[in-house]
Amino acid sequence: MRIGVVFPQTELGGDAGAVRAYALRAEELGFTHVLAYDHVAGADPAVHTGWDGPYDVHTTFHEPMVLYGYLAAVTSMELVTGVIILPQRQTMLAAKQAAEVDLLTSGKFRLGVGIGWNRVEYEALGQDFSTRGKRLEEQITLLRRLWTEQTVTFSGTFDRITGAGLAPLPVQRPIPVWVGAQSPRAYRRAGRLADGWFPQMAPGPQLDEARRIVAEAAAEAGRDPASLGMEGRLRWQQDRDKLAAAIRQWQDADATHLSVNTMGAGLKTVDDHLAALATAAEAAKTISG
Repeated sequence: MRIGVVFPQTELGGDAGAVRAYALRAEELGFTHVLAYDHVAGADPAVHTGWDGPYDVHTTFHEPMVLYGYLAAVTSMELVTGVIILPQRQTMLAAKQAAEVDLLTSGKFRLGVGIGWNRVEYEALGQDFSTRGKRLEEQITLLRRLWTEQTVTFSGTFDRITGAGLAPLPVQRPIPVWVGAQSPRAYRRAGRLADGWFPQMAPGPQLDEARRIVAEAAAEAGRDPASLGMEGRLRWQQDRDKLAAAIRQWQDADATHLSVNTMGAGLKTVDDHLAALATAAEAAKTISG
């Protein structure tokens, strides 16, 4: 099981120095990858009465593709979007950006995608919130063609391309596409289309049921369920033994990847987050050792 980190961008803000320091130290500690969330725009609660989303217009987010263009020169860790809200983005442009990150990282890139939840953000980006699930499925198919064919002609429900393509193509052909999933429909989508998936719950009966649905959908689509990756998420806590136990739970659940999330844990500075990661790295060593 490969263990990475969630970049705590809602707490580190726009400090470029903190971005660099975080990546360098995370790699020193032995983590294998960095995962970043995606939100292009936040909603203003003063305008949207009753706003109850987890993020708003004051919450800081780096744009993942640009962030990874920078980190590609700083670290050799794998870079992962967890997730890009793909249906609110132009498919061809997203394919181009992903191909560029893949090139700059020498093929150490995973594109995690999802449908999102923020209607305000979809409106601001000029996309239809109500069709986002159907659009995502079409986009995944089109992305793979754009990453493996020099010229593409495609006529779908949401995208139309006539004899156009990317140059240069990425190192990975195609780039692995992982899906964020927290509903039976999303589990089935992951099983049918994705190279891996991000469950939104801890190991237990709910995860077991989600895995069953993913595997069933994969088999029905003629795919080997065992070929799909699964990346869990571990919220940081101060007790090293509890961290080790949680890591072991994900390992026992056959997770291929795990990311340690220090956001929302009351940590204020990059040094605080890195000290927390040092504790998590020690906990991970007790499992592997």
